[in-house]
Amino acid sequence: MTIPPSVPPAPAPPPHDPTDASVGQLFGEVTRDLSTLIRQEVALAKAEATESAKKAGTGAGLLGGAAWAAHFVLLFLSLTLWWVLGALLGEGDREPALGWAALIVTLIWAVIAAVLALRGKKELQKTKGLPQTADSIKKIPDALKGQERS
Repeated sequence: MTIPPSVPPAPAPPPHDPTDASVGQLFGEVTRDLSTLIRQEVALAKAEATESAKKAGTGAGLLGGAAWAAHFVLLFLSLTLWWVLGALLGEGDREPALGWAALIVTLIWAVIAAVLALRGKKELQKTKGLPQTADSIKKIPDALKGQERS
């Protein structure tokens, strides 16, 4: 992931000999560089959080759809049981084919619920938080010491 273009990098100061700079100038450069670093880290964190939230929202929506479809599974399974029991007990002149039709509808809803649940779970597993931000923040102390890790 790259830093969003909304945060321009700080202009590089003209090259100079650090031995000629005063303590105030050196402190000003360090402060400016640290400020730029923090702004860029915040921008990276925002971009990663937005991406993670989108994936989590998609996953949650798919799981909600799966729950809705599972509700229909229960509803049609109940209707199936009702029709089958009615046919077995010999109540009325209903044909047993209606019970099988209800079972087919139940199975269709079960397949829809399973597909939505699997897709929702897959989307939620893609959500990893802010890995690049966490990694780059861990490097800040070493960078301030002048020992940046690669």
